[in-house]
Amino acid sequence: MKIFDVSLTIRKGMPVWPGDDKVELMRMAKIEDGANANVSFLSMSVHTGTHVDAPYHFLTEGSKVDEMPLDMLVGPVQVVEIAENAKVIDAEVLSSVKFFPNVERIIFKTMNSRYWGSADDSFQTQFVGITQDGAEVLVKKGFKLVGIDYLSIAPYKMSRPTHEVLLKSEMVIIEGLDLREVDAGLFTLFCLPLKLENADGAPARVILIQD
Repeated sequence: MKIFDVSLTIRKGMPVWPGDDKVELMRMAKIEDGANANVSFLSMSVHTGTHVDAPYHFLTEGSKVDEMPLDMLVGPVQVVEIAENAKVIDAEVLSSVKFFPNVERIIFKTMNSRYWGSADDSFQTQFVGITQDGAEVLVKKGFKLVGIDYLSIAPYKMSRPTHEVLLKSEMVIIEGLDLREVDAGLFTLFCLPLKLENADGAPARVILIQD
């Protein structure tokens, strides 16, 4: 059995969505300064790093992150590696994917993964995302969870159509995965977002297990 931690480390200076506050992570109490214990403070958007989108993120009447079905956050998942030259994941790209039968969760590894190994912490606007017609294919195929290796499931400045298609079908979306060490194949997924009351998303610790 091999365990892959595909979660990004939350740290100061990490890339965040344009307009979101940057991560603030600091020790508010320090043993070396006479405190009884070290105590840290964290401030960030719920859509920072590896995180889950709830339907409420784009749907005013959508369910919140603390209402997510846990059974979809744990179980078999197919990791699909998309060709390096793909600019988007659309219906045409998906037509060549060999989907595993009876697997309801899918994660896409793209050229985005290289960004996580870069020293450049700026937000990358050219990341690969799923288009609206690509999202419609995934819904028709009955997927209940989809993940990707950058901070949005949809291409930059094309967020709403893809998110609406996926979230209206109650599909779980995981964004910000670090898949550099993961090859295509079948894994067991464990995704545990923070249980934040009435929130539109939440940071998550995500691991993949390969037998």
